[in-house]
Amino acid sequence: MLNKKILAASVALLLVQASSFAADTFLGANSVSGEFGTGNKSKLTRLGLQYDWGTEWFKSNGTHLGGYWDATIAQWHNTAYQGVQGATQNLVDIGLTPVFRFESDSKKGFYGEAAIGFHLMSHIYNNNGRPFSTAFQFGDHVGVGYVFASGWDVSLKAQHFSNGAIKHPNPGANLAVLKVGHSF
Repeated sequence: MLNKKILAASVALLLVQASSFAADTFLGANSVSGEFGTGNKSKLTRLGLQYDWGTEWFKSNGTHLGGYWDATIAQWHNTAYQGVQGATQNLVDIGLTPVFRFESDSKKGFYGEAAIGFHLMSHIYNNNGRPFSTAFQFGDHVGVGYVFASGWDVSLKAQHFSNGAIKHPNPGANLAVLKVGHSF
């Protein structure tokens, strides 16, 4: 019962944040990205818009901790649906993630980032013997990347999806993700 209330509150929070954030994001996005991921007999293709917070914490030696909102839509293609090799499942994933990034003050060069966000899938993921129990998932990642002087951004991240034990089973899924972005 408590887990259902937590899920409902999390989804409500996500919807409130997404609706209040949508106008600013689509009109004032700072960058756009494309991502490709793989893991657990799944392939992920994701498009995103990023909105920089414009905040710099812990400034020191030409670096700081900053962050951005990452609003995404993804297509998953799974090739071991319900544990059957060759059986496929396709689903759509809509995500909203606050991302913290340790970067140079110029926002160019190498960076590291970490995040935990909210994802809502069109169907419950059930691939390669890892059936989820909810369509709502938390998506966390750690990554490293490089921003070129031209504004192009390339990164590699490890991403994990899990419902945070809201409901069982909760096996989670891990993906390696390559991201290419460009800032405006």
